[in-house]
Amino acid sequence: MQRECGRGIGGVVSSLGQPSIPWSFGGLNAQESDPSLSQIVVIPVPYDSTTSFRGGSREGPNAILNASRYLEDFDIELGKETYLVGIHTTEEVEPHVGSPEQMMERVYGAVYPWASLGKIVSVLGGEHSISIGSVRALAEIYPDLSVLYIDAHADMRDEYMGSKYSHACTARRIMEICPLVPLGVRSMSKEEMDFVTSNNLKVHFGGEMNSSNNWDMESILSSLSEKVYISLDLDAMDLSLISGVGNPEPGGIDWNNMLGIIKAVSSEKRIVGFDLTELSPIDGSVASSFVAAKLAYKIMGYATP
Repeated sequence: MQRECGRGIGGVVSSLGQPSIPWSFGGLNAQESDPSLSQIVVIPVPYDSTTSFRGGSREGPNAILNASRYLEDFDIELGKETYLVGIHTTEEVEPHVGSPEQMMERVYGAVYPWASLGKIVSVLGGEHSISIGSVRALAEIYPDLSVLYIDAHADMRDEYMGSKYSHACTARRIMEICPLVPLGVRSMSKEEMDFVTSNNLKVHFGGEMNSSNNWDMESILSSLSEKVYISLDLDAMDLSLISGVGNPEPGGIDWNNMLGIIKAVSSEKRIVGFDLTELSPIDGSVASSFVAAKLAYKIMGYATP
C-alpha cells in the first residue's frame, strides 16, 4: 500500500534509499500485521493441479500480494484505512501435486487454527478447488455456515477428469458440507443442469441481472445464514476488468455490481471468511492482479467494523 513520497507501509526504507516493502498483503510491517492482534489472516495457496484450461493460477497468490503493496490504504467509500484492523499474511500452503484430496486436507489444516481464533480468513488461490478445505474448516467452527458461491461456472460435476476434488466439482463438494448459494453462473454442463433440476436447486444465473444491472438481493440474502463465507472465482467478473483467469467467460459482473453484492451481504450477515481464486496472471499485464488485490481489500473493509 502506498504512502506519501513513495514510502512503504511503516516508512521502511532500504539501505539504497528505496522503499523496502515487507512481503505481506499490503506490504504491512510487523506491527501492522501482528498475528495476535490482526482481525484478518491472509492464507496464500499456490495450487492449480486440476486446472483444465489456462494454467498458471498457482501464480495467483504471489501476483495478488505483489499488487496489494501498491494499493492506497484509505477506502474512499468506507472512509477508513482498513489495514488498521490488522492483516496478517501466513506462509503459503505447500501444494500437494499428487493428490487433490490431500491438498484439501492441507488447506483445511492451514485455515482451521486461525478461524478457530475468530479471525476472518482470506484464502488466495490458486484454483477454486481449494475452497473445499476452507469451507470444511469454517463449517466445523460455525455450524450455521452458508456459502455465497460467486462463479461463472456451476462447478457441480460429481467427478471431472477422474477426480471428485477437481475445480469443476467444488460447489458439489461444498454442498455436501453446508448450504450454498450459486451466483453469476453463465456456463454449465448438461449433467450439472440435470443435477440442479432434480434437486430443485436455486441458481442465480448471470442473465438474471435486471435492467439496472442489479441482482435480486432480497432472494439471495434470504437464502444465506447469519454467518457467510464468500467463495469468489474471479472469472465471475467481466473480462474487461479481469481477463487473466483460468476459464474466461463473457458477460461477467462489473465492478460496482460486485461491490454492491458484497456490501449487501456484509450489511445483513457476518462474513467469517472469503477466498479469491483462479487468477492466472497474464505476462506483461498487472491489471487483473491489481483488480483482484483491490477486491480483496474491499471485502476486508466490508467484513470489518
